[in-house]
Amino acid sequence: MSNANSGKPEPLLTEIQAAEFLNLSPRTLQAWRIKGGGPCFARLGRAVRYRQADLNQWLDAQTLAHTSAAEV
Repeated sequence: MSNANSGKPEPLLTEIQAAEFLNLSPRTLQAWRIKGGGPCFARLGRAVRYRQADLNQWLDAQTLAHTSAAEV
């Protein structure tokens, strides 16, 4: 995904940077990659990277208006 303002590609975040952005532990992201349910990620060889836009999109999908809106 490109940044429309600069024409430069969006920087990729490391697992640690993504975890800090979401205020989660890197282990939580690791578990979600195995079990599913977390944000989209890219695997570049052995490196795992996250796009800021994917983190924001995933976060928006997790946002609820009230507790009864949560899936059980």
